[in-house]
Amino acid sequence: MSRATRNCSGQGHSLSAGLLWISPWAVGFALFMLVPMVMALYLSLCEFDGIRRPVFTGFDNFRTLLHDPTFWKVLKNTAIYAVFSLPISALLAILFAIALNAPVPGRTLWRALIFVPTLVPMVATAMIWMWVFNGEYGLLNIVLRPLLHMLGAAPPNWLGDARWTMPAMIILSLWPIGHPVVIYLAGLQEVPTVLYEAARVDGAGPWNRLWNVTLPLLSPTIFYNIVMGIIFVWQVFAIPHIMLRGGGPQQNVYFYSMYLYDVGFTFQRFGYACLLSWVQLLIILVLTVCAFQLSKRVVHYQ
Repeated sequence: MSRATRNCSGQGHSLSAGLLWISPWAVGFALFMLVPMVMALYLSLCEFDGIRRPVFTGFDNFRTLLHDPTFWKVLKNTAIYAVFSLPISALLAILFAIALNAPVPGRTLWRALIFVPTLVPMVATAMIWMWVFNGEYGLLNIVLRPLLHMLGAAPPNWLGDARWTMPAMIILSLWPIGHPVVIYLAGLQEVPTVLYEAARVDGAGPWNRLWNVTLPLLSPTIFYNIVMGIIFVWQVFAIPHIMLRGGGPQQNVYFYSMYLYDVGFTFQRFGYACLLSWVQLLIILVLTVCAFQLSKRVVHYQ
């Protein structure tokens, strides 16, 4: 047997072995991702209540979507939530990570304390914050009441006043900030200390070292957390659904995933819910592509 024939045989064996190793993932992806997505795309063109056979209606659901005021309202609510929640949580996470990366007393304890909230189940988190935001007996208003009293103002009714429900949800979005802080801390460990020493030799102060050394080298980590944040904020569901079922006063915190859930499992309009899910996927996909395009100019890889 010639060497070329043996090489071809070896490559074919390696390919077969590789396909065999990835086959569990491929089967799982096909069964639990690809097939449901294709079925959802087909059902978005049907009227389907989950019990009777789907009835093909063409683009009726698309026309309904364009004239659905609740769709536009949840789209607006989710966009407002994303615009405020994403940058605030990213900025705070970076600041916490930089602070916890410094040799401060009790650094390990502080790192543990900031990560612990991410381990609390969502239902328990919702119950805790329902008490914190309680307008009469809540912890937050107990702290704010004496301060606002000196200014002649009353503390807000966080969950009962339509003007304050969105700020309450944005504040609550900072609760699991420990997860990105840990990732930023890992990114900070990768910044070579020699660059800080070189910056000090050149006379750079703390601000210049942060702006010209830390943030550029941390930019891949920031980009990763931003992309994950985009995916998370556009799928926010469990906690607002538990705390303010139906979106609260004037439905000001009625988010996209809450409406999608209600359309499917409360109103049993699964065809329309499938269309909403595909629109949600496309929104996240477009925003992620935009983030990747922007990253070409602001993300620096070593």
